[in-house]
Amino acid sequence: MTQQGVRWTADQVLALAPDPASREAGGRLGAAGPWSGTGTDEGMVWGLCKGSGSTPYRTAVEVADASGPAYACSCPSPKSPCKHALGLMLLWSAGEVPQAPGRTPDWAAAWSAGRRERAAHRRTADAGGSSPDVTDAAGPGAARRRAERRAQRITAGATELEQRLADLLRGGLAAAEEAGYGLWEETAARMVDAQAPGLASRVRELGAIPASGPGWPVRLLEECALLHLLDQGWLRRERLPDGLAATVRSRVGLTAPADGPPVRDSWLVLAQYDVADTRLTTRRIWLYGTRSHRTTLLLSYGAAGRAPDLALPVGLALEAEVSAYPGAGRLRGALGERFTAPEPTATRPPGVTTSEAAARYGEALRDDPWLDAVPVTLERVVPIPDGDSWQLADAHEDTALPLTPSARSRPGLWRLVALSGGAPVTVFGECGHQGFTPLTAWPQGAGEAVPLS
Repeated sequence: MTQQGVRWTADQVLALAPDPASREAGGRLGAAGPWSGTGTDEGMVWGLCKGSGSTPYRTAVEVADASGPAYACSCPSPKSPCKHALGLMLLWSAGEVPQAPGRTPDWAAAWSAGRRERAAHRRTADAGGSSPDVTDAAGPGAARRRAERRAQRITAGATELEQRLADLLRGGLAAAEEAGYGLWEETAARMVDAQAPGLASRVRELGAIPASGPGWPVRLLEECALLHLLDQGWLRRERLPDGLAATVRSRVGLTAPADGPPVRDSWLVLAQYDVADTRLTTRRIWLYGTRSHRTTLLLSYGAAGRAPDLALPVGLALEAEVSAYPGAGRLRGALGERFTAPEPTATRPPGVTTSEAAARYGEALRDDPWLDAVPVTLERVVPIPDGDSWQLADAHEDTALPLTPSARSRPGLWRLVALSGGAPVTVFGECGHQGFTPLTAWPQGAGEAVPLS
């Protein structure tokens, strides 16, 4: 938002919710009943929300900040945004928060001033250069030796993992079901000791496959083959092309900075959703450069039970710089300087047919055999039932893409069906070996983006 009075839609507000429970609770607070003292001025919205105690919660949101929405609330919730911030933004999006020029409460003004002061300190520190870290102080020679020692540990771990896979296949896949999850957790712990978190993560995924339903031995064999390929890629990385070698290093868990030149563009927020486990919450945000025509993935992380800090409203666009990480395809990026706040746009990503989407995934596998899916926008597709499943039928040609099992169980499927009403729609999502996962949709003609994740 750069102009006072230009509001987000309710869907764009709810897309910021850290989880379904917050989305539901925020929706209940999006009415005037529990609110008092509300107002908006210069891109800030504030209000008092009645809670279970005698003192109402003080809630403020800076919706027009160039770095993205910022939230403050006196409630004890660790989530960001909390349900009160979501409810306040819903109230504002419905036009039920009055304009209050020059009447910002002291507590909201103090919070905003503190944010701006801290941001100024960070910019000053960045401009002056950060203090040298331990690696710099020790010199490049010491850093190189540490990198070599870690590579040796990963090599030892990959070699041990190859032996364990060979033992599994020699004894038969039925042994994996009998051994239970403990076998895989022990192996994953060994990969953590080898400083190869990427290998550890894939090993843990193997542990969930045995006895997971009909056809599990085939799925286990496929995943074992991909893990074997990754091991061999690491052990022979010097012989690989540079792009594929960088992909292998990333897949085993070696991080590298975003080294691509910054690309300034108007970035359309295509989708945002969280993936959580017992250790970490990963937020995936897809962006599309309206001038560069590049699609890029932003990843941000939060400790278990806490939402990541980065949140961008789906369907809005912001002027910003994005740098690519190394690796084949270079889809992942890092968000750099932001020049405007997210604001409404009529731009949509260009679409392809379902057959072109499948071909695009096949081409991407040549550069990254471990790729689960690629970002794709399907143009003019209709969601239709297919027995117990669903598929997206192409209005251009007699082809269709099945929806992934996870997509079929999401409430977003019914939002997509309702939006379509039997007519073609434009859908952005991820296309992979399990099918297509719809994340955002647009109706034909004019209309706002509808988040499905």
